[in-house]
Amino acid sequence: MQADVPKNYPDFPYQATNYQEDNRGQFHFSTRSGWMNDVNAPLYYRGVYHLYYQHNPFSLVWDTMHWGHATSTDLVHWTQRPIALDPHVHPGDLWSGGGVVDTGNVSGLKDGDDDPIVVYSGTNGVTVFYSLDGGNTFKTYADGKKVVTPGGTSRDPKVFWDPVSKHWGMVVWSDEGGNGVDFYTSGNLLDWTFASRYAADWLFECPNLIRMPIDGGYRWVLHSGSGEYEVGDWDGTAFRTDWTAPQKINQTTTHAGAGYYAALNFSNLPDPDRVVSMAWQGENQGSIWTGNASFPVDLKLRHTPDGVRVVSAPIPELATLRQGTQSWKNLVVDNGHHPLPGGDTYELETTLDVRKASRFSLRLHTSPDGWFDRKVVYDAKAQTLNGVPLKPVDGKIKLHLLVDRGQLDVFGNDGEVYQSYNVNFDSLPGGDGIDLVADGRVQVESLTVHQLASIWRHGAEPTLSTNVAGEWYPARGTWSDVAGGKQGQSAGDGFYLSKATGSDFTMAGDVKLVDGVAAALTFRANKDASQHYTVNVDAGANVVKLWRPGRDIATHPFKVERGHAYHFEVVADGASIKVSIDGQQVIDATDDTIAAGQFGMNVYNGTAVAQNVRVSER
Repeated sequence: MQADVPKNYPDFPYQATNYQEDNRGQFHFSTRSGWMNDVNAPLYYRGVYHLYYQHNPFSLVWDTMHWGHATSTDLVHWTQRPIALDPHVHPGDLWSGGGVVDTGNVSGLKDGDDDPIVVYSGTNGVTVFYSLDGGNTFKTYADGKKVVTPGGTSRDPKVFWDPVSKHWGMVVWSDEGGNGVDFYTSGNLLDWTFASRYAADWLFECPNLIRMPIDGGYRWVLHSGSGEYEVGDWDGTAFRTDWTAPQKINQTTTHAGAGYYAALNFSNLPDPDRVVSMAWQGENQGSIWTGNASFPVDLKLRHTPDGVRVVSAPIPELATLRQGTQSWKNLVVDNGHHPLPGGDTYELETTLDVRKASRFSLRLHTSPDGWFDRKVVYDAKAQTLNGVPLKPVDGKIKLHLLVDRGQLDVFGNDGEVYQSYNVNFDSLPGGDGIDLVADGRVQVESLTVHQLASIWRHGAEPTLSTNVAGEWYPARGTWSDVAGGKQGQSAGDGFYLSKATGSDFTMAGDVKLVDGVAAALTFRANKDASQHYTVNVDAGANVVKLWRPGRDIATHPFKVERGHAYHFEVVADGASIKVSIDGQQVIDATDDTIAAGQFGMNVYNGTAVAQNVRVSER
């Protein structure tokens, strides 16, 4: 097993952004800066969804792959995290792969409270990396030894659990003898045995095998990077199907760099029958980023007139973004058009009676001069949605659209058709209308538009680990995200505060003075930090000091080393304030000036970093 990784890992090489750049999706995830492509190892662990992805943080084009990392508590709002796999630290190509949570510790890698999170990467052989801190940092297993090596060119390992055989399975693409995948099985996630090969011309790159419920039982879906799939069965060692040709999960042109590619589903979800999938969309680019992830969809198997098919629907958690709704019923568009208000980013749901129509379109982001950015077209004669077959049900079709600044998702008849596109919508005022256009007569039974809020929460903390609720903001000084936490720089006193408040509590956190005089935790502060209590390590006086404006309440002699992280614990109970540093109580003071206020951190005349800020009410 690998020794501890270097101190400069994990890196957080991102410039600040408010995510409001032109064409930046407001509810589709994109990396804070740099290049992103394939989704890697999406998984759920202890209340947090982890999204890893192929990433070049130092350029807007593909080069020298890292694994980027973002987290969410609801699959909707995402926060950028430090680099997960770094080529300066982890061996191999670090190309695409999957990952699982080893809840049973079958790997034997567990060392502490966290379950091992095991991920797989590499080309022409599979390398294993594992995390023992909840998916934030990773070590290399067995010095990078390849645990399997398929023949030919190979890449993109994905691991899955089979509850029937009670073994783990791995599917890896290789071109030995043509396109196809090799299957392996394991009891411990580390030692793998070749099981079988499934060859198919369509089965190229980024394979995935998913167990999905239907008819009270389960079938298995094998899909490629392009989203082509077949439904069949897995007997514990081999995939078999009677299909003679694949279908497509996403009915668009799907290839690397298009609007849909390399999808994977989240592992270890609380509901083992739920399948949530995200893909790479490669045609969205802005001033500091390239690429985005598709909005998460629920995948299900459904019987259709053409047989069993995978259907897709946006996850219901989308509803948390709705912030304004307008609805219309029984509109008639007869050989003409009907304008409606739209918006910047929104969700549209409609049911249309198309029995008397030959063609219907939704023009999006229309302006008064008739200009529009995109249209969604249903051809009633051909029974196609954007050129893809979609049959009416009792003469009616259902459409569900997600319109973002750089993306458009189209769902037809509850997900029988799923199409995702990158579209650079004009977000300028006056160009955000909707126009319903009909050749023939269309009855709009219902149409609802939900305005959607941005997922980019102001005040979300990408590198500061904290349980303190509420938005954080700089009160004074310059504050930035660094891999080790929240860094502050100030020529005098600088404060970074949460809007969360408390009166009696235990507050703990780590502070490191990088250079200068003092680093500190702050509590019971007002909004501009003109009133507060602060406990610091002061390198100028070599003391631990508890102070408030106008008074040094208590000091304790303490040799302060710059560059060293110190762990503070503060117990505030009424007028009593007790301070411990690195487990030793050094201050027991009384001051009743400030009864309650906000939590935060402080730097004085230098540079300091705070991390692991925790508060528990007494």
